[in-house]
Amino acid sequence: MESPSLRVAVVCSSNQNRSMEAHYSLSKRGFNVRSFGTGSCMMFCGPATKKSNIYDFKTTYEKMYNNLHKKDRDFYTQNGILHMLDRNRRIKPRPERFQDCRDQFDLIFTCEEKVYDRVVEEMYSREQETCQPVHVINIDIQDNTEDATLGAFLICEMCRCFQYTDDMENDMDLLLQDFERRKGRSFLHTVCFY
Repeated sequence: MESPSLRVAVVCSSNQNRSMEAHYSLSKRGFNVRSFGTGSCMMFCGPATKKSNIYDFKTTYEKMYNNLHKKDRDFYTQNGILHMLDRNRRIKPRPERFQDCRDQFDLIFTCEEKVYDRVVEEMYSREQETCQPVHVINIDIQDNTEDATLGAFLICEMCRCFQYTDDMENDMDLLLQDFERRKGRSFLHTVCFY
C-alpha cells in the first residue's frame, strides 16, 4: 500500500455520492483524503413525488440509513440510497461542509462546476496566512452511481500521477493537458492560497 504525502480533498454538493466514492477509492489506495459538501442540506426523494427526506450536515450517516430503512426499506434499497449510506457510514460518521474546514490540502477536486465556484469563492474569502498553494481542479461527474465510480477512478489516477511529480507547481498545467488529451475531457483549474 502506498503512503503518498499529498493531502487531498474531494468536494461535491452533499458529501453523499461522488465525493464519498472518491474518498473511499483514494483511502483504499493509501491517500491522505477527506471529503466534503458545499450545500446547506441533503435531500433524498421519497416514493411519493412531494415526499422528500431532508437532513442537515449534523445528521450522521447511521441516522440517515436507519431512518430511510425504517420508512421504506425496499424503495431505498432498490434506488441504491441504503447501499450508498452503508458505504458512507463505514468511512466516517457524518457529512462535512467544506466551508467549516480549516485544514490545508495540496489538491482539492470538485465534482461539478457550481461546487468548484463555491470552493474557489470560499478560498478567496479567507485571509491568507501561510501562502501555501492549493490546486483546485474540477472534474464534472454526473450524480449517479456509475459516473461516481468512474469519476473516482479518474481522481485516483490523477492523484497517482501528481504524487510522482518533482515540482507539482510547475508541472500541473502540463499534467492536466495530458489528462485532457488522453481522457477527452476538460478540467477547470485554479491555484488558491492558504
